[in-house]
Amino acid sequence: MSKESPLTSSDLTTIGFTPFLYHSDQALFNVRSGIPIADALSQASDLLCLAKSFAEDAAYNTDTDRHAWAAHYLTVMGKALIDDVIQALIPRPARTKTESNLSENL
Repeated sequence: MSKESPLTSSDLTTIGFTPFLYHSDQALFNVRSGIPIADALSQASDLLCLAKSFAEDAAYNTDTDRHAWAAHYLTVMGKALIDDVIQALIPRPARTKTESNLSENL
């Protein structure tokens, strides 16, 4: 008789679900699955720190918008990482057969 050990946060990884940066209605990029959540959150923190710096530069440098765009893209990537980690930590409940059939008929 084997007992399953509970998952720890070090066992959890990104699910690879979250898209970011769209062209029309099509996602250009997705978060990759299998990244340990601690690494994903660390990377998100780094991206958001850089975005903050670029946003401050954009506020003071009105000659160009390149700092604002850099901040925008870094923020989008950081948010996608965090959203994907949240999906791994709080998985959606399984759908019932009735719910699956209803969504197929829509």
